[in-house]
Amino acid sequence: MMNMIQACAIVAQQRPADSLLVATMGSMNLLDRLDAELAGKIAAPRATRISSVPLMGGAAGLGTGLALAQPDRRVIVMDGDASLLLELGSLVSVVTAGPRNLLHVVVRNGTQFTGLANLNAPAPDFDFAAGARSAGYAHVETISEVAQWTERFPQLLAMQGPVFVELRVEPLPQRTGEGFEQAEMPDIQFVRMGLETRALQDWLAHQDA
Repeated sequence: MMNMIQACAIVAQQRPADSLLVATMGSMNLLDRLDAELAGKIAAPRATRISSVPLMGGAAGLGTGLALAQPDRRVIVMDGDASLLLELGSLVSVVTAGPRNLLHVVVRNGTQFTGLANLNAPAPDFDFAAGARSAGYAHVETISEVAQWTERFPQLLAMQGPVFVELRVEPLPQRTGEGFEQAEMPDIQFVRMGLETRALQDWLAHQDA
């Protein structure tokens, strides 16, 4: 089974430069690190990323809005299992809106606050792929191996959507324990979605100029 770093690395490395990416907190933190490492090596401007924080449960809706507004660009949503459980109705909303350019990925690691406390996510046996299939996504599959994800990611992006992928991954190691002291969350985490939205607006305006 792949880990979260491997799962996010495939997206960071292979997504088209003009694609738009929405990420929940777990993927957001890893993509921050990966984008920093890849800066200057690939054309993946941060202006094409929006973090769905603190809008927990809202990633699919945000991604759907972007996909409908920008039908000529691929839109990728890196959702979390605990996040999607808060808004399961969004699966039906996505299908009702019908964005053909949307790839909706749920990173299933079975935890909340992964890499920190690793609290168990609710409904551990919930089948996200079955839920998306019942909702009516154009294509649904489950992937758990890094080699398969590496091969399938560009193929899934090229499909007519909405496409749904349940990525089954190992959680990051827990950091809490004896002597652990949690750092205060920086203020930027509470305003970055708005800042990134404005940066995306500016980037899109420049592309259309």
